[in-house]
Amino acid sequence: MKVQTIFRMSSPYRDDFRIKAYTFGNGKKTLCLVGTMRGDEIQQQYVASRLVALLRSAEEAGMLTDKMSISIIPSVNPSSINIEKRFWALDGTDINRMFPGYDQGETTQRIAAGVFEFIKDYQFGIQLASYYLPGNFLPHVHMFRTGFEDIDNACLFGLPYVTVATPKPFDTVLLNYNWQIWDTQAFSLYAGTTDVIDHEMANITLKSISRFMLQKGIISRPLNVDDCSDIGQEDDAMPTVIDMADMIDLQAPHAGLLITKVSVGQSIRKGDTLAQIMHPYEGRETCRIVAPEDGIVFFARNKSITFQNTLLFRLIKCS
Repeated sequence: MKVQTIFRMSSPYRDDFRIKAYTFGNGKKTLCLVGTMRGDEIQQQYVASRLVALLRSAEEAGMLTDKMSISIIPSVNPSSINIEKRFWALDGTDINRMFPGYDQGETTQRIAAGVFEFIKDYQFGIQLASYYLPGNFLPHVHMFRTGFEDIDNACLFGLPYVTVATPKPFDTVLLNYNWQIWDTQAFSLYAGTTDVIDHEMANITLKSISRFMLQKGIISRPLNVDDCSDIGQEDDAMPTVIDMADMIDLQAPHAGLLITKVSVGQSIRKGDTLAQIMHPYEGRETCRIVAPEDGIVFFARNKSITFQNTLLFRLIKCS
């Protein structure tokens, strides 16, 4: 294992800001995984750190394929992790919306540029991503339609769902989009939660990464991930590929206290109650969120307060 600082920025008040990369094996830049970019991505930090430990053991056991290298960047934003702020503390900017970066620009643009310079030449790229709203997801692989996306390789992770989306203008500054444009086959993995550690969901994500590396010949046998109730696909099963535009989004008609009645992955029927919104002063129900048709809960907000028009649920339609 080789540990190197890929970006350093001095500070007049505290220790230098550093981004570290852990590299395993030698040879062609084959796979790079980027972990935390936001200060609340605790699950992503956990998955990335455990992957470092697993790959260290795999390297010592001779499980890595010759002439290939794997790099893990556990955290791109350790400062925000330290002070529990989602975005860059000084100006509230999002590093994940600064790619490919600019080395003469603002602080977060410089950070993105330094990271991208290191990662842009890898054949495969994995980002442990989080959603822009607080909530839980079914573990899945996500890609943008750039003309360079590779659905077949996304299916090799063995997760039940692969989602694709047509990028909007503000998506063109995301890591996933720019990695693809720069000829890296890039995939965003969603590990179920964001600001809390879910050990089972983390294991599912680690198993999916191990499955992908095994299928691509990067490792000779699976990584030794803890046993868990695996919701991955069987070897001969194909994941369901879903266009994000085909999902059903349910928003909050009113602000208030949110009482959720369903969980992620649950099958629901048309008319089922998904949540209640309660008046925060009077304790009465102001509205009820019901399923407009049969489906599966793909995303559910996990905060107990909601504002008007906030996304509460994203549902997979049952065919």
